Amino acid sequence: MFKDQQLVTSAYVNEVVNIRHNLLGGNSMSRFNDRVCVITGAGSGIGKETAIRLAKEGAKVVLVGRTESKLNKVATEIVTAYGEGSALSFPADVTKEEDVLKLAQFVKGQYGRLEVVINNAGGSGSSSILEMNVDEWDRTQATNLKSVFLVSKQLSKVMIETKAQQGAIVNVASLSGYKAGAKIPHYSAAKAGVINFTRALANELAPFVIRVNSVSPGFIETPLTEKGLENEHFTAAIERNTALKRVGKAKEIANVITFVASSEASYMTGSDVLVDGGWLIT
Repeated sequence: MFKDQQLVTSAYVNEVVNIRHNLLGGNSMSRFNDRVCVITGAGSGIGKETAIRLAKEGAKVVLVGRTESKLNKVATEIVTAYGEGSALSFPADVTKEEDVLKLAQFVKGQYGRLEVVINNAGGSGSSSILEMNVDEWDRTQATNLKSVFLVSKQLSKVMIETKAQQGAIVNVASLSGYKAGAKIPHYSAAKAGVINFTRALANELAPFVIRVNSVSPGFIETPLTEKGLENEHFTAAIERNTALKRVGKAKEIANVITFVASSEASYMTGSDVLVDGGWLIT
């Protein structure tokens, strides 16, 4: 009888330990085990933090961007932390179709498969509509919207051809896609386009069981926003108009992106996740 009680007690303790492990996220650290993930705009900010998070959870990440030195720095950081083969750099201008085609060929040749794509490349200048020249408009549309189209088009073909298991594309849009920002009408228009492009692509890729969603960050600390956030009046205005009374962190957006890309969001496609600290509700 005593031995039976010991066995029951031992089983109970093990079950409690397993439950606690799961509640603390123990299983989440392998959500992307051995999955191949491409991240554009991976040299800094949200792209960098997303690549690190994916690698931490077992992914093999391909870092894409225009500045090779930045990509290599991130790749070295990831490989040092998570081992050889966890990250590779691929310098490319994702607004150019020839570069994106080379990226697709590289991924297919290097890995023979592709499970996840994170379209994060973006950026903006500052101008009113009446003062903006055509080149500035075209450049911003290319960086923020055309790049998403080109990468999604070519890399989804790789996913389809290699029969990706639990395939997912996550496009990084913006709060500005909901509410036009001052002096960034071109950026706001492009990001609104990303949200609706995501819905169209989700419908098109659903028969291949590839999910497509977008994530819209609010005001986030990144190298691109660093200079603006040095202005105390600007930062104070953000805090005043945000329900959580602070600027967001790139890691916080990376957390949401990785969830949306993971199998935990397996019944989610064509959706946008707004991560703005409560800006729109104030």
